[in-house]
Amino acid sequence: MNEKVFKYKLDFYYQQTLIYLSTLVLYAGIRGSFVEDQFSFVFKDPIVYIIMLFFFVSLVVLFLNIWRNRKLIIYPAKLVFHSRHRERIFEIENIEWMHISKERLVQTAGRFQQISIKMKNRQIPLRIRVGRYEHNRELIIEMEKIADRVPGKKQRRFNIGRDIKNSTIFRQEE
Repeated sequence: MNEKVFKYKLDFYYQQTLIYLSTLVLYAGIRGSFVEDQFSFVFKDPIVYIIMLFFFVSLVVLFLNIWRNRKLIIYPAKLVFHSRHRERIFEIENIEWMHISKERLVQTAGRFQQISIKMKNRQIPLRIRVGRYEHNRELIIEMEKIADRVPGKKQRRFNIGRDIKNSTIFRQEE
């Protein structure tokens, strides 16, 4: 089969864990003391406990995301959202519309692009944030190939030419 696999990026989780670890080492090192040519860390400081808590939480989150093994698999006739415990399969023939846009609120890995896919049997569209997957340029190319086969998002038009005579704003007193 002609499948393309896009793994979920874990760069952010690695960076977060390393930053908390380096902060912990630097802070404990600065707060530590030299006594008779020996260096001792200070673990009685509550800030050290807070930094350790952040480090261990980020480490747990990193290992959970590695264990989940999330990926997006694109087949010629379907999209598969795969994780360790579940696979969600969406047939391309069931796509009502598809829109590749820029997302303004969330910046992920330097990319603003988001792909919205409205399925015929779902009320809420699927949202794929391109920056969260490895090889995001290839992902956009593959999604554009799929978008050529399905209809685009219908543009909503505002009714500017409404009936001004019956409007309460423009009603003149008689």
